Amino acid sequence: MKVYRVGGAVRDRLLGLPVKDVDWVVVGATPDEMLAAGYKPVGKDFPVFLHPKTYEEYALARTERKSGHGYTGFAVYAAPDVTLEEDLLRRDLTINAMAEDESGQITDPFNGQADLQARLLRHVSAAFIEDPVRILRLARFAARFDFDVAPETMDLMRQMVANGEADHLVPERVWQEVAKGLTEDKPSRMFNILRECGALARVMPEIDALFGVPQRADHHPEVDTGVHVMMVVDYAAQQKHPLTVRFAALCHDLGKAITPEHILPSHIAHEAKGVPLVEKFCERIRAPSDCRDLAIMVCRDHTNVHRALELRAETVLALLQRCDGLRKPDRFGQMLDACEADARGRLGFESRAYPQAAYLRDLLAAARGVDAGAIAQSAPDKAQIPDLVAAARKQAIAAKMTELKHV
Repeated sequence: MKVYRVGGAVRDRLLGLPVKDVDWVVVGATPDEMLAAGYKPVGKDFPVFLHPKTYEEYALARTERKSGHGYTGFAVYAAPDVTLEEDLLRRDLTINAMAEDESGQITDPFNGQADLQARLLRHVSAAFIEDPVRILRLARFAARFDFDVAPETMDLMRQMVANGEADHLVPERVWQEVAKGLTEDKPSRMFNILRECGALARVMPEIDALFGVPQRADHHPEVDTGVHVMMVVDYAAQQKHPLTVRFAALCHDLGKAITPEHILPSHIAHEAKGVPLVEKFCERIRAPSDCRDLAIMVCRDHTNVHRALELRAETVLALLQRCDGLRKPDRFGQMLDACEADARGRLGFESRAYPQAAYLRDLLAAARGVDAGAIAQSAPDKAQIPDLVAAARKQAIAAKMTELKHV
């Protein structure tokens, strides 16, 4: 029985990156031998065991044979006669198909180290075509490492899309990979690669539809809506914003894809028109409620936030109420972060001031400073309480506006 560290742990060590999760492959062992050594079985589809002390996963070396559509359509064979090279052969990319033994000796049958040096993502074998999730994983790795894709691998992904393999991606796996990709350093790489191979139009048509849609050059020197959205997402990533903000950045301009051609490059009422598209998109890819809710808010109201310095007190109060900012100020703050990313995710606008965010934070604090309980206790008519509280909040916002204008 021989044990090897495999996959991402080997890759990241060679790249000089922190190793987070370690996967192990065991060659030459049976399940009974693993149990006798104290390992705990956890695998359902193939033999995987937890180490009795470290609780890390140890999988028996295995081969896979395609038996159906999608990422679950595989027949697995795990036995002592499966070699390390056979196990590595079933992996997706050469940079993930390396193993390291206990002495630090690297087994690299598919030249993964050379591809690391060349900063290339290359498939290990033609079996890559059998699992559509690999398209998403490759695009995510591009976002993480900013690597290029080997031409033959891009051709293979295009073939997979043309053959309909991408149509068998289940929503949960799409969301899982998209969420991971959005949290990488350069999320735009993921979407651009998916677009290049044709997968973006199949799994996220709402995003794909934004490319080629023109915008007013005075507001958007980059002109193309898809390019703008990629810049917004990358800006949000540069600011280390959480997934909710990055997803809202991705979805904020979906309405521009359905702007009537005769009014382009203007996009009248694209905010309201985009809300049903965001809702449909989130439902299809099973986006969690916190991501969905913030994305809807940002889509609906990002231009109102941009116009904050021009708004009257009652309009600001309506915005705060509509976005539930009085009860959820942290989420409203995330909305402002996404709107700032929208404002700065434009060619030449990256370092421009965005006073609207601090301004609205101050107005929200003023509105939340109103003692609604005291107003309720002193109200002669309980039915008037909501109006009295709203009036007090409007007054507090107006007073803060006057104060800020004189600062």
